[in-house]
Amino acid sequence: MITTVLFDMGGTLEDIWVDAESDARAIQTLHRMLTDYGLSPDASLEAFKARVDAGWARYGVYRDATDIELKPVQIWCDYVLSDFQFPPETLRPHCEEIAHMWEVTHFHRRLRPRVREMLLGLRERGMKLGVISNTAALYQVFDSLEEYGIRDLFQDVTLSSITGFRKPCTDIFTVSLRQMRSKPEECVYVGDTVSRDVIGSKRAGFACAIQIGSKLTGEKDAQIKREFEPDIVVQEIYEVLPAVERLLTDCRAEEE
Repeated sequence: MITTVLFDMGGTLEDIWVDAESDARAIQTLHRMLTDYGLSPDASLEAFKARVDAGWARYGVYRDATDIELKPVQIWCDYVLSDFQFPPETLRPHCEEIAHMWEVTHFHRRLRPRVREMLLGLRERGMKLGVISNTAALYQVFDSLEEYGIRDLFQDVTLSSITGFRKPCTDIFTVSLRQMRSKPEECVYVGDTVSRDVIGSKRAGFACAIQIGSKLTGEKDAQIKREFEPDIVVQEIYEVLPAVERLLTDCRAEEE
């Protein structure tokens, strides 16, 4: 029997994308924040951006090879801003503020239509709800859920920045299951990528993986070994509700 539905955040509950405007705004804001902290980058915006991009690339190589998420202090001090050799004792206290800014500025974010309606429908059908998300900030996902007005609908929010594990690592799914007090064979996972969401949840033994496309799906799923395919593909997030209803109907039929 299905008892639990868990969701990815960026690309699933919310649309998320990067464009030249958001990229430039994030670099400008970061440059200004560092200057305000007394950490002048001493570089043109163009040179500053090139060094920040190189730092993110270095972190991406580490992160993608290990499925480990470091804390914001480590990400920004040891990778993204390491070229600037800022005094760690000055930079460290500001790393979470920087990480939060980056998540909400570098990315455009917008709650998908009818998310709350869909979540309420699942709750009315007895489903436990949670979030499992990869993120490089400690608090941004919690704050965004509050701003969207849906934080109260989730029993648990499990983040890579807190657990240290990134999807598709099965450990982050296991942490969520323990906190939700759910068994994997009772769970549905909803995400926008095969590489992280479908493969991770199916490796963890979830009963069903539902995929919804996002603006990042093609980039994240390029040239992957498709170890698993989604059990269900939806075009709109509200379609998750009737999909779960069908799963419940099928489970009842099997039990009779």
